[in-house]
Amino acid sequence: MAKARSRTAARKIKDRWKAKNWYSVLAPPAFDSVTVADTLADKPDSLMNRVTAVSLQDLTNDFRKSHIKLYFKINKIEDSNAHTIYAGHTLTSDYLRRMIRRRKSKIDGVYDVDTRDGAILRVKPFATTDKRIQNSQKKVIRETMKKTITDSAKTSTLNEFVKYIIDGKIGSDIYKNCKKLYPVKRVDIYKTEVIQDPTIMIEDKPKKTKKEEKPEVEKEEDKKEKKPKKTKEETKEEIPEKPVEEVKETESKEEAKKEEKPKKETKTKTKAKAKKPAAKKTTAKKTATKKKTTAKKAPAKKKTAKKTPTKKKTPAKKK
Repeated sequence: MAKARSRTAARKIKDRWKAKNWYSVLAPPAFDSVTVADTLADKPDSLMNRVTAVSLQDLTNDFRKSHIKLYFKINKIEDSNAHTIYAGHTLTSDYLRRMIRRRKSKIDGVYDVDTRDGAILRVKPFATTDKRIQNSQKKVIRETMKKTITDSAKTSTLNEFVKYIIDGKIGSDIYKNCKKLYPVKRVDIYKTEVIQDPTIMIEDKPKKTKKEEKPEVEKEEDKKEKKPKKTKEETKEEIPEKPVEEVKETESKEEAKKEEKPKKETKTKTKAKAKKPAAKKTTAKKTATKKKTTAKKAPAKKKTAKKTPTKKKTPAKKK
């Protein structure tokens, strides 16, 4: 009898796996509700408050953000989908070791911050310098870090503040504020924890895409008063009709202008005929001047012929 009971107990243990179902874990709506993981559970209540870790590279497909780990906690189950909320984030240990080196100082801080929607978040930033600094200088840097983090948390919701941290914008703001006091090399927030979930429901401001911006521009243009286009009949009515006498005067002036045009053409032709003989005179003058120049050059050759015998007489006198 004991062997039979042990066999039935073993069968029941194997059947538990068959009773379990697969559930797909979804990221929060701030991260576009992407499927993060798949889990097994025999009851949906057993999934509550489970935490899953995901690298930001898997969500955004950005290799530069592979050192950031996000933690999501399951809070609601619908059918075979398990919805989550943001629980915190950390940086990988190898990334932190690369930041910290010998003969350099590290400034840590732990601050509990309240957001605009009633959530309490624990933020742990750190900063590094090129050289070792004094404790008084570290104290001033910690105060500036605390001030910038608290001020940014008060004016934003939990989802907005988390994006502000993950994008690295808060680190750049702390770097700018600390630069006035002491030149800091790098500032990062290596860990966050959600101590209390948000109590007030505040909708995040949706980002306007290019397609959504176009209809708003068109609406603004519609608000402006558009002048109605006038039809052809209205334009004809607005044009004042000229009296018959004025129309006749204009027609007579146009006919007189047409008659004057051929007269002007005849005058130009007569001027052209008168100019033609003048051109012949100029050619005759040119030929006369050429003949005079040739006549003057001829006697110059005779003078050169007379000079040659004088050269021959000079050697006869020496004898």
